[in-house]
Amino acid sequence: MALIDLFDIKKQYDIKLLLDGVDFHLNEGERVAIVGKNGCGKSTLMKIAIGEEEPTEGKRVVDRSIQIEMLSQQPLFDSSLNVRQAIENELTELKAAKERYDSLTAQVAEDFENKQLLAELEEVTAYLDHHNAWSLDDKIERVLQEFKLKAYEDRLVVSLSGGEQRRVALASLILKKPDVLLLDEPTNHLDVYMVEFLEDILLKEKFTLLFISHDRHFIDTIATRVIEVENQKLVSYKGGYRDYLAQKEARMQALAKQHENLLKLLKHEEEWLGKSVRAREKRNQGRKARVFKLREEAKKNPTLIRKMKLELEREKKHFNREKSVGKKKMLFEIEHLHYTIAGKELIKDFSTRILQRDKIAIVGVNGAGKSTLLRLLLGRLKPDSGTIKRGEFSIGYFDQHREMLKEEETLIGTFCPNGGDHIQVRGSNMHVYAYLKQFLFPEEFLTKKIGQLSGGEKNRVALALLFTKNVDCLILDEPTNDLDIQTINILEEQLLNFPGAILFVSHDRYFVDKIASKLFIFKGNGIVEESYQSYTEYLEIEKEIKEIEQIAQDAQTSATKTEKAPKAEKKKPTKLSYKDQRDLDILPDEIEALESKIDELNACLADPECYGQKGLTALSEELAEVERIYEEKSERYLEVLEMYEALQS
Repeated sequence: MALIDLFDIKKQYDIKLLLDGVDFHLNEGERVAIVGKNGCGKSTLMKIAIGEEEPTEGKRVVDRSIQIEMLSQQPLFDSSLNVRQAIENELTELKAAKERYDSLTAQVAEDFENKQLLAELEEVTAYLDHHNAWSLDDKIERVLQEFKLKAYEDRLVVSLSGGEQRRVALASLILKKPDVLLLDEPTNHLDVYMVEFLEDILLKEKFTLLFISHDRHFIDTIATRVIEVENQKLVSYKGGYRDYLAQKEARMQALAKQHENLLKLLKHEEEWLGKSVRAREKRNQGRKARVFKLREEAKKNPTLIRKMKLELEREKKHFNREKSVGKKKMLFEIEHLHYTIAGKELIKDFSTRILQRDKIAIVGVNGAGKSTLLRLLLGRLKPDSGTIKRGEFSIGYFDQHREMLKEEETLIGTFCPNGGDHIQVRGSNMHVYAYLKQFLFPEEFLTKKIGQLSGGEKNRVALALLFTKNVDCLILDEPTNDLDIQTINILEEQLLNFPGAILFVSHDRYFVDKIASKLFIFKGNGIVEESYQSYTEYLEIEKEIKEIEQIAQDAQTSATKTEKAPKAEKKKPTKLSYKDQRDLDILPDEIEALESKIDELNACLADPECYGQKGLTALSEELAEVERIYEEKSERYLEVLEMYEALQS
């Protein structure tokens, strides 16, 4: 069922056309990622979908009964509320529904024949089921812990940083669970563990999502469909990020084949036009016009194909890590490093060596000391104890504040401070525009001032400037922040081709896996570990270890409770809740009906006449969905049956 429909949407700001005649439909249960270059219209499409902006032309159709919520880039809060109150303030309807459910359950227990009460109880139960709002206090506690907000729960929410306020707003939204949730860069300001928690809850709670993200791992995990905004149009790809890449490559190959056929046709028509006197006849003017149209199409297609091919090659490129030949030059030797700030130990007794071609990602939870290590290596901070020995080499540094840029300087002045229009890039003399074109800047940007650029554009300038420096080591602090996926691909290509050492802080798992050959993992409490695993592999193993430890802890707790439990039996509940009793009563009939439906669909799939009418793909998809519902309902029935039998014993 479609929850949001956009028909023939056009959006134009002055002379800039962002969207031109696009259609978009968001169905219940879909999780749709919007990708595309910065400034292409992703956020505009999302704002039109929620109704914050009106299209220049076209129609928006939305079911008025549904609740649509959007995560704002700069959320607004009541200045009198603390963090916990700010979250609870967004959940008043759910809390009221739970209180009404408790009241109705008590009333129904005394007046089970009252149809009006039963109907209202059924409605409230369905509402709480849909929002999974049965244990809100427990969920609030968990989200405070997982988003690292527990320590701030009594602080005024407006006193938090912008990133922390975004986490509060995100926590409220995922607990509220609207019918449609719109998220603009939801993983910004989240460390990798927070992102994993967000992924788990979005999948488990079966959210309907429309989201913008440059986090390719997040897109691959969450998305059921990827929409790319390209040349004012939308192109839809089914599946996650890897599926998007595969389908885009297939589309590029199809375009290339079409272009090949077009050139054959054009060659034939050009020969006719060049040789035939009849081309001048009036009745052949249409065919002549067709030749000119074919020429224009032939000019356009190679540009599009080349652009797609370049993007795909950048993304899919597998690099061979440089093998060491002889002894590598040592850049840093760190021995027994300690650093504490405001009584918090960030680095404790850390020793390591950093060599000339090392590619090291510095990862871990927010606030653990990752950026602090970079500043210690740069000499901007002094260790409490221990030593950092540094060899003779040059460093290029990229920080989150873009300190290398001057707001009043133009782009050409930034790259050519001494005049002229050429720069040296790794031994090659290049025109500044030819170089900046690699970083997706059009020629008219050369005379723009840095202060006029967006955050993402400033990051692109800073990175482009960094790669003009002749340095032996790059130190990068969150280099992918505010970058779109196309620019991240360019950054990755530059880093993979960089011959020196790279140390970088990042929460982007996909980026870390692609660039790093080694990890410095900040575990908290000053502990820093080294690992040669991929980041994804490390996180998967860490998750498995935590699950094993939790199982062991639960078993120990259970055993302790058994030993300490008094011999007198605790009072047990004497009957099922209304919701559990209802499921116990109705699920057997529903399960039986689903079994019949599964038999019917399997029979149709075995009958060529039947599946010829309905379509094999449609039938297979329907069968998979019915089997999924059957599994869910069977599991729920066994659960309530077990509860019922326990009460009877």
